[in-house]
Amino acid sequence: MDLGLKGKAAVVTGGSKGIGFATAKAFLEEGCKVAICSRHEAELAAAAASLSPYGEVFFEPVDVTCGEAVYAFAERVHETFGRIDCWVNNVGATGFKKGAEYDDEEIDFMTGICFKSVVFGCQAAFRSMKHTGGAIVNVSSLAARCSSAGRSTLYGPLKSAINNLTNTFAGEYCANHVRVTCVMPGFTVTPLVKANILQAELDRNAHATLLRRMAEPEEIAKPIVFLASDAASYMTATTIEVSGGRSMTLNPTFAFERLEAESKNKQG
Repeated sequence: MDLGLKGKAAVVTGGSKGIGFATAKAFLEEGCKVAICSRHEAELAAAAASLSPYGEVFFEPVDVTCGEAVYAFAERVHETFGRIDCWVNNVGATGFKKGAEYDDEEIDFMTGICFKSVVFGCQAAFRSMKHTGGAIVNVSSLAARCSSAGRSTLYGPLKSAINNLTNTFAGEYCANHVRVTCVMPGFTVTPLVKANILQAELDRNAHATLLRRMAEPEEIAKPIVFLASDAASYMTATTIEVSGGRSMTLNPTFAFERLEAESKNKQG
């Protein structure tokens, strides 16, 4: 399928690793020029070096919790590429605390990274797209639908706010031919997940997923790129869950248990 992305320019925030890096690579493979940003300059430069064999890459360290910094980054991307057609808001952070343990500074940090960054990204993207049209894709989380009690209490509510924000901006930007959609990933094998969640818990979550495994970043990147492409031209104000069927059935082990029982009966 031709996604109609060749020659277009895409921005991916949080593009130095994980889902963001995989998304930037997928855009490049579709023939896009790609701009990436993150907070850590060394990681960003290394990511850009890894991506450059696939196409033209612009990178810059940006504090995405600061609106003026995001707007300035968008302007430099526009100056470099002459256009911005796709914008992916992918930045996020977790705070592994119960709700009662957050202080003012930590609440502000989590709100800035997980929510304000998306607001500023959408605003910056619209400034560049309002005369030409384009597509914005926000990256939420399965935590927006399935709350996580006792750990990272603010993460899920803030991601849920992104789902609602997606529909709100879609309604505000539609007359300018700017689509706004959202991808809601389940557990994905990213550096952030591996660094902060014990393997035993990851195994339990994989066991509760219909596909019996966690996602690879590339498996989240492909739906993101699809939503940003012409192939999704009639899609806006929608959130797609990419979770391997996590928490969608009361008995996720049923099919595996049946298969195991059938195999034993054949052997017997």
